[in-house]
Amino acid sequence: MIPADRDRTVDALRAVAILGVVLGHWLVSALVSDPAQPAAWHGASPLAGHPALIPFTWVLETLGLFFFAGGFSAARGLRRRAARPWLTSRLTRLIHPILVLAAVWLPALGLLRAVSAPASTRHAVWSLVAHPMWFLIVYAVLLALTPLLRTAVLRCGLWTAVVPVALVAASDVVRHLGVDSALLLPAAPIGWAAPYILGICLSEGLLTHRHGRVLAVGGLVTGAVLVVVAGYPASAVGVPGDGWSNLDPPSLFALALAAAQLGLFLLLRPRLAAVLHRPGLWRPVIVLNLAAMTLFCWHQTALLLVTFASLPAGPLPGLLDEPAGTWPLHRLLWLPVFALVLAGLCAIFQPRPSPLRRSLPAACDTSPAPAGQDAAGRGEGFPAVAGMAQRDSLPTPPP
Repeated sequence: MIPADRDRTVDALRAVAILGVVLGHWLVSALVSDPAQPAAWHGASPLAGHPALIPFTWVLETLGLFFFAGGFSAARGLRRRAARPWLTSRLTRLIHPILVLAAVWLPALGLLRAVSAPASTRHAVWSLVAHPMWFLIVYAVLLALTPLLRTAVLRCGLWTAVVPVALVAASDVVRHLGVDSALLLPAAPIGWAAPYILGICLSEGLLTHRHGRVLAVGGLVTGAVLVVVAGYPASAVGVPGDGWSNLDPPSLFALALAAAQLGLFLLLRPRLAAVLHRPGLWRPVIVLNLAAMTLFCWHQTALLLVTFASLPAGPLPGLLDEPAGTWPLHRLLWLPVFALVLAGLCAIFQPRPSPLRRSLPAACDTSPAPAGQDAAGRGEGFPAVAGMAQRDSLPTPPP
């Protein structure tokens, strides 16, 4: 049974975000084999040769949604526990999956070196596996700052989010001037603090449906002005040749996109809350929430395993060939294969005993909790669902 105060819409938002991150990475992570030396790989992006694909990045870049859901869940969890044990528990659950990933990939990279794989290939593989991990550092910083951020929200309300936006604006000015400044180092946690703070505001009842139109329209207009007038890159993710990326560190365009997405979520939230009581929609939401961290850690490994398995056949369309021409269509055909391999990796690396197996029946029960029961007693197995989803939202890295 589901507690009456559970916000299913945030779970659904997180599920959409994890799908966006996984699909986004799979669609823009091109590995190219050198025709003169097939064992030598390098990374490339189909966005460089297919500018018509750029609008898809506005949909698939969902990092702001994850930080928003993270702020919401962190604020709720902090209300129920003291700050120090709460933070220790969060960071412990964050570190363990990373150690498992490292235990697999560090020997694998050593094996590539032992068989004399070219340096470019080792670098490309390492980048795909390790680059997304930077995100967890940002998330850990925001977790540690949650008590201070929540206090600021309770005192200043929505205006708290203006501070990181102003600092990101200063960071953008520095980048446009081409000045190498220490200001850019903390720009990532500062920038993503804005949607994180808005998530805290939602948890505290300060962000409502009526703010959705302001965020949606404001985000769209601001993003358009930044691209057309201020010369920001139109892609939500980095594109070779653009000079700089809207995600490295997050720019005002990245925050405008997040605002537009969150505004749309707030506008659709009442309808979403109604339809999520249908078991057919609620079950996949819970599955994706429970497996979020595993999906995040291993989705690029799935892509690499399929790529390695394809080596005897040579550069197949959509794998190890240049991301030009019809490459995007061919890559779409590989997505079910990547998904199947990722499902197998999740079956192997999902923590045991699996919270999914113990919690799914209770989580999909749409009947309300009996009056008088506390959160720990509202249906057998529910605490495990809350632990991964509502209390432990784990976002994922940008493409």
